Amino acid sequence: METSTYKADGLRVLRGPLRLTWAGMLAEALVQALWPMLALALAVLAALMMGAQDGLGGNLLWAVFAVLGIAFLGTLVFALRRFRVPSRADALARLDASLPGRPIRALLDDQAIGAGDAASAAVWKAHQKRMAARAAAAKPVKGDLRVSRADPYALRYLALLAFTVALVFGSVWRLGEVTQLTPGGAGGALASGPVWEGWAEPPRHTGKPTLYLNDLEAGALSLPAGTLITLRLYGELGALTVAENVSGREGAASSEPAQDFTLRQSGVISIEGPGARAWQITMLPDAAPQIERLGPPEVTALGEMSLPFAARDDYGVEAGEARISLDLASVDRRYGLTIDPDTRPEIVVPLPMPITGDRRDFEESLIENFSKHPWANLPVSLELSVLDAAEQQAVTEVSQLTLPGRRFFDPAAAAVIEMRRDLLWSRANAPRIAQVLRAVTYAPGEDLRSDVTVLRLKQLIRRLEIRARYGLDEEVQTEMAEDLWALAIELEEGVLADALARMRRAQDRLNEAMKNGASSAEIAELMEELRRATEEYLEQLQRQQAQEGEGQQPEGESMQMTQDDLQRMMDRIQELMEQGRMAEAAEALHQLQEMMENMRVTQGQPGEGGNSPGEQAMEGLSETLREQQGLSDQAFRDLQEQFNPGTGAGENEGNEGRNGSQGRGQSHEGQRGQGGQSGEEGAEEGLAGRQQALRDELRRQEGRLPGQGTPEGDAARDALDRAGEAMGRAGDALRRDELAEAIDNQAQAMEALREGMRSLGDAMEQEQGEGQPGQGTAEGDRRAEARDPLGREQGGNGANSSDAPLAQGPDDQSRARRLLDEIRRRSGEAERPEVERDYLNRLLDRF
Repeated sequence: METSTYKADGLRVLRGPLRLTWAGMLAEALVQALWPMLALALAVLAALMMGAQDGLGGNLLWAVFAVLGIAFLGTLVFALRRFRVPSRADALARLDASLPGRPIRALLDDQAIGAGDAASAAVWKAHQKRMAARAAAAKPVKGDLRVSRADPYALRYLALLAFTVALVFGSVWRLGEVTQLTPGGAGGALASGPVWEGWAEPPRHTGKPTLYLNDLEAGALSLPAGTLITLRLYGELGALTVAENVSGREGAASSEPAQDFTLRQSGVISIEGPGARAWQITMLPDAAPQIERLGPPEVTALGEMSLPFAARDDYGVEAGEARISLDLASVDRRYGLTIDPDTRPEIVVPLPMPITGDRRDFEESLIENFSKHPWANLPVSLELSVLDAAEQQAVTEVSQLTLPGRRFFDPAAAAVIEMRRDLLWSRANAPRIAQVLRAVTYAPGEDLRSDVTVLRLKQLIRRLEIRARYGLDEEVQTEMAEDLWALAIELEEGVLADALARMRRAQDRLNEAMKNGASSAEIAELMEELRRATEEYLEQLQRQQAQEGEGQQPEGESMQMTQDDLQRMMDRIQELMEQGRMAEAAEALHQLQEMMENMRVTQGQPGEGGNSPGEQAMEGLSETLREQQGLSDQAFRDLQEQFNPGTGAGENEGNEGRNGSQGRGQSHEGQRGQGGQSGEEGAEEGLAGRQQALRDELRRQEGRLPGQGTPEGDAARDALDRAGEAMGRAGDALRRDELAEAIDNQAQAMEALREGMRSLGDAMEQEQGEGQPGQGTAEGDRRAEARDPLGREQGGNGANSSDAPLAQGPDDQSRARRLLDEIRRRSGEAERPEVERDYLNRLLDRF
């Protein structure tokens, strides 16, 4: 009795797994039997959805139907022969085979012998109990749905792929056309018509998709101008007709099987006959492009022109160009311009187009340098034009202006350039040009400061006279003009090696520029040249004083000035010129010249308040590094305030103690160097303005960096170049309010600054070791003494060096550990913004 109980309980537990196993066997039987029929059905549906029926008609239609019918019958016979409904015994056997020891069959067995023996019955009972426990652990057996043996070439997957492609690129509605192809369908006896198809394809440049007219209901329809309408009529000729008045053609309705026309005007397209439909077409015109100048051209000191313009079009501008022609009526016809000019084609320059982005409305600037062109600094006519994809053109009004070109302030260079202009104006001017240049070289005085330049000019005169005697051709004219240009550049910029001569040269050019009414860009360029020449002269004077000895004083009057004093004077001169006070600027420049002639640069001895160029550069870079750190701290506080209003300042209040609230734009200890801005002005401009000012200051400091030509000095300059680039990227990010990106770039800038300061220190040590033997030990002693309580070296102004390591004391280690623990704690707080947590994780990765 107990054995029967084990048997009943074991079979009751197997009901669920047995049913699922039977269902899997049924699915397996269906798949094994029906896969050919399913593959054939998918392939036929894919062909119909892709429009394969369009080419069927007549005997071919019946042949295809016959083949498909035979194939379908074959798959049906295959399915009937292979399909068998699984029985319960089959499912039970498969489930039993999945268990160890086949416990289900054991449960179904009865004891054959020894049923009356108590010991034998006990053994049988234990066996049944063990088999029931095994059967209770039975799980459903999955059906085998693989048909790879029956389909070794994977034809079923090909059919599935074709059906998927048809779903994406075909049309399910085309399956309805099958009724028109089969006898007795909606199309009557005509298996191939009458039916129609139509497409509306807008021009490619509009970016609009092609429309399938069969899917569009009758009514109003808006299409761009130039849309190609394609109609195809099937069936008996004349059963369907098309009438339209949108193409501009005159004529009655047409029943041609293939019709194509372009949309030229608004109107009606109608199809008359079975499946008649009509659309009221509204043509969307293609607007002509527009272009305008945004202001007068801006010209740099070297003659480069920047002309801003704006262009727009409804679908996008394709191309544009600027046409410049000589305004002969406005030319001052004197001297070499009295004769008629040689014929020259107008200047055609392509306008810059956005490489990426939208061309429907944009602003760009045409940047070109026409300094070498024969029409440079002469009246010209300018015309800008743009073209769209429909070949519609827009042209600006013709404007009169002077073609921008480089201006020469040296008298000799200006004379050579004028003769070059006359030569390019007309080849008939060659004898006159040679005569004028001979007059220039007769008694040049100080106008031609170099004998080599005089010889070059005389050689050019001889060549010009020889060529003029036999007639100049265009090739020789171009060659002579290029030689005159090179000579004028040499006269203007000079090839002087002496620093004092370069400085005097720069002062003379600036004087000439003020007298001739130079532009602000030209004055800024010449002022920058004067700064560079003055710095070179000061370096040369310092080297000379070091060689002669400190005890020797220059004869006559002498003055003591620092580079800061000179920088302030030059800033004052530039400010006066920008304000248009040329007389005062000229007087200040004259005073600067006198001071430079009689000055002595301080050598920075102890107690005299001066420092060496290397120490001054190091102090300036240290100040720049501290201010960059302050900007980075302020950006981080703003980032916290952006995501946690009211908490950013409190959590980072400790940062404000660095150098007196730096990072908030307040003034620091001392003045930042010339060319920099005070903290109050930087605060008014915002973080981006202060970042740009700091980058400009770094550029100025880089120009005064000592150690040029040495590996250490070059490494320092390379590091400062990288720092300047990182500062520029940080400024751009701040303007876009991308604080996280700005902080990353500021960190790169600070790292590059530290690397530059290390390289500069190596250069200074090497220079001191080579120039003054024995000084290295004393310098090392002074550095050892000038350390702060944490073991870091101090800068020249008492501030801590940012790149010095912390002393490895117990207190410092514990403080560093506490700082890292705090960073880890904050990085693990999920409520903090993701940007802040990313920044903290980067700090952990770095340290």
